[in-house]
Amino acid sequence: QVQVVESGGGLVQIGASLRLTCTATGRLWDDYAMAWFREAPGKEREGLSCISSSGRVTIYKDSENLKGRFTISRGNTKNSMYLQMNSLQPEDTAMYYCATDRGSCLDQDFGYWGQGTQVTVSS
Repeated sequence: QVQVVESGGGLVQIGASLRLTCTATGRLWDDYAMAWFREAPGKEREGLSCISSSGRVTIYKDSENLKGRFTISRGNTKNSMYLQMNSLQPEDTAMYYCATDRGSCLDQDFGYWGQGTQVTVSS
C-alpha cells in the first residue's frame, strides 16, 4: 500500500509565498510520477504540474498561466516533492492535493492521493 501526505498549507496574505511538501511512503516504485492538483470551492479539480522519478517536469495545460509563480521540484528524499508558490493571490485559495503512481506523468490515472492541504489567501 502507498500513503501520500501533503503539508505546508496555511493562511497567508496576498503576495506571500508558501512551499508545499508531498511525501509518499509504503510499497513504492523505481519509475513513478508525482503531481500536484488543486480544487477550489465550487470549481473542478485542476491539474498543476507533475514530476517524474527521472526529474522531468510536466506542466498541465490547466495551469500554464501559473508557470511564473508555481514551481515543482523533487524533494530531498526519494518519493518526495515540493510546490513553491510565490505571489499568492486570492484565486489561489484551494485545497491542494498530491498524487502518485507508477509510470510517467503523461496519460496517467493516479491511484494514490493525499488528504490535501488547505491554502487560503486573504485580501
